[in-house]
Amino acid sequence: LYLLRLYFLFNLLSRIDLDELMKKDEPPLTFPKTLEEFEYTFNEQGQLRHTTTGEAFVFNAREDLHRWNQKRYEALGEIVTQYVYELLEKKCNMTKVILPVDVTEEEPRSFIYLSADAMSNPAKLLVLIQGDGVVRAGQWARRLIINQDLDSGTQIPFITRAKEEGYGVMVLNPNENHLEVERPAKPTPLPSPEASDEPAEKRERKDDRESKKKRDFYEKYRNPQKERETEQIPIRENGSPEEHLLYVWDHFVSNAAARNVFIVAHSYGGLSLVELMCQREAQVKDRVCAVAMTDSVHNIWHQDASKSIQEWLQQHCRNWVSSPEPLDTPVEPMLPDCPRLSAGTERHELTSWRSFNSIFQFFSKALQTGDEYEESSNTVTTRSSHRTKHEHNHDD
Repeated sequence: LYLLRLYFLFNLLSRIDLDELMKKDEPPLTFPKTLEEFEYTFNEQGQLRHTTTGEAFVFNAREDLHRWNQKRYEALGEIVTQYVYELLEKKCNMTKVILPVDVTEEEPRSFIYLSADAMSNPAKLLVLIQGDGVVRAGQWARRLIINQDLDSGTQIPFITRAKEEGYGVMVLNPNENHLEVERPAKPTPLPSPEASDEPAEKRERKDDRESKKKRDFYEKYRNPQKERETEQIPIRENGSPEEHLLYVWDHFVSNAAARNVFIVAHSYGGLSLVELMCQREAQVKDRVCAVAMTDSVHNIWHQDASKSIQEWLQQHCRNWVSSPEPLDTPVEPMLPDCPRLSAGTERHELTSWRSFNSIFQFFSKALQTGDEYEESSNTVTTRSSHRTKHEHNHDD
């Protein structure tokens, strides 16, 4: 059996052109830590450009090395994430707030961003929720930031417009769900002495040699650079996008002073919002004036949304979806929930940016309609009057 294994190994090696493989050796998976070291910068139009050539980012920096190119792209993406955080703080004057609110020094943490008046603005509050994946606070799509511009890929235009129109702003961070740490190496178990009649010392030397041969061969020619193994430590009460939104609602949105809450939810953010409604239906109806979804992936049937939730979504929500039709063209509804409108693009990641103006117009009309209804109503069962009643402590 041992000779048979050697024969197959020799036969395999004889078929491999080692010189050709060596030419395609993968470069080290180590990349710059700053935009300057990457030799890229954002120009005045918010476009990422090479500092020397002025060219846009090139994904295939090295031919036939897809994994290396992908790792390089991800490394640049992490730098872009930090860059957007800086813009939120310096350009938008947003404040980072750590989650959970009672976090200890030892446990992992997340954060959101609040405008100075997010909790105190008595009139309007805008809550921004992106989709899932690698995007973090302040981003709609990393691909757009790198390949198109900051306006289309970040939430900064929404923040700027909202502040100009008198909104307080909350920027959520639903994908910051865990701390990733390197997994400690597992010790190799020693074979049982009873497993062979060979002397232990001789057997260990032979096993070591064979293991090293196999390991060296595999890692050099099949997986040139072994990636580090990691494990994830979940962030308390923020271990998923749905948990995160529920936590932020309970600890921030529900305690904010604004009489009218507005929400923009992209892609998976729409699913998280419907899940929030399933768990906090009365509160959401009481506080939220209007919801703008962009290519939301929610499903009212799979998420067991009640009839009353469906009816509320029909009245207070719009979903701008990817479509070849012109912007704001009604699109045939798939399910009996919120009306669907064309975002004027067939690209999923662009739907938020393309529907930017339409969303704020929708919010303005929803607020005007709500104010007119409040003025004409003498009951305390409407959303606004119920909240006014609650604020004056006339109930309970």
